[in-house]
Amino acid sequence: MTVKISQTSDVQNFFKEASGFGNDAGSSRMKTVINRILVDTAKIVEDLEITQDEFWKAVDYLNRLGGRHEAGLLVAGLGLEHFLDLLEDAKDEQQGLTGGTPRTIEGPLYVAGAPISQAETRMDDGSELDVATVMFLQGQVTGPDGKPVANAVVDLWHANTKGNYSYFDKSQSEYNLRRRIVTDENGNYRARSIVPSGYGCSLDGPTQEVLDHLGRHGRRPAHIHFFISAPGHRHLTTQINLAGDEYLWDDFAYATRDGLVGDIRFVEDAEAARARGIEGSRFAELTFDFQLQAAPAPEAEQRSARPRALQNA
Repeated sequence: MTVKISQTSDVQNFFKEASGFGNDAGSSRMKTVINRILVDTAKIVEDLEITQDEFWKAVDYLNRLGGRHEAGLLVAGLGLEHFLDLLEDAKDEQQGLTGGTPRTIEGPLYVAGAPISQAETRMDDGSELDVATVMFLQGQVTGPDGKPVANAVVDLWHANTKGNYSYFDKSQSEYNLRRRIVTDENGNYRARSIVPSGYGCSLDGPTQEVLDHLGRHGRRPAHIHFFISAPGHRHLTTQINLAGDEYLWDDFAYATRDGLVGDIRFVEDAEAARARGIEGSRFAELTFDFQLQAAPAPEAEQRSARPRALQNA
């Protein structure tokens, strides 16, 4: 027989005490959030008849999740980060804020302070040219009226051919495959880089452990992340997933959205390659334009305040 006590006045008052409602110190917002977490967790324990063993295994899991720094990966894999985007989309629709390039998840691998260049840059350090395909990426940033946005900052980052990101992968040079580009007078940006690879969760990590229990894979398609900002315009957090990848529409992090597929084109032309300073005959081209929304308020010009690597350095 199921026993339920979480909704009794004694337990509800106990949770209020544990949440700090009995004192005037601390944060009222935090007290409200913690109390809701306690009440809802207790209800889950009762409704799903969570055993003592299951409960303490979950506590141990949270310890291991933090120890591997995979909390950001897990919230993406369980769709919570995508849910936040869906919620923002719904708020925008309610306020009549439509149009522009779609948002999608940031992911946990941004590093602040990448080198900044005017109009164009090279992103890779050349260490993978023996195995990588050189990629020429370009595009234009426009405003809600379709006019070019000069001096927009295009902050972009992506993985190497092994699916790893610099800073987190200590074998890579500092800020490899991470750059900021200031658009020219026509709103254009250009970058030479390498075609990134998709990646998967660590097979022995806590995120994949949960996915295994759910019968799900932990793979992402090849993709490129972007922050785009400009005065008077709403900050855009997005990414483009590359066409042709087997996980394009089966992304474990749910980042692929209509309007965010990059039609990468592979070229086999030795003469054209030489003209662009490439050894061999193969390279790739990718054009992707971004349209920004007008900022409804000054704070909308800024990215979210979530913690990020080197953000306060």
